[in-house]
Amino acid sequence: MLKIVFIFKIKAFLPYCFIKAMTNFVFVKKSVNKEFIIKFGNNLRKIRESKKITMQALADTINVEYSQISRIERGVINTSIGLIYEIAQALNIDVKELFNFEKD
Repeated sequence: MLKIVFIFKIKAFLPYCFIKAMTNFVFVKKSVNKEFIIKFGNNLRKIRESKKITMQALADTINVEYSQISRIERGVINTSIGLIYEIAQALNIDVKELFNFEKD
C-alpha cells in the first residue's frame, strides 16, 4: 500500500509530492473526540458568562482574535493546552475547572 504525502514549500508555494511505502511512513493519528471538544467549549462559555466576561474581553486579555474564542466555545477547533492555561488565568480559575463537565 502506498501513501501520498504533500509538502508545501512556503516561499514559492510550490507543492511537492512524495510517495512512500506505508511500512516506512510515520504519521500521527489525528483522532479528536468531537463530543468532548463541544462539551469543553460549552463549559468554557458557561464559566465565562457566569463571570460576566464577553468573548471580546477574554480575547483581548489573552491576545487572540474574538473569532478564536467563538470557535473554541462552539467546538469548531481543538485548542492548545497553552491557550487553555491562558484562558484559565484570564478567568481567574484553575485549569481543571474548564474540564469539569459531564463526560460520556
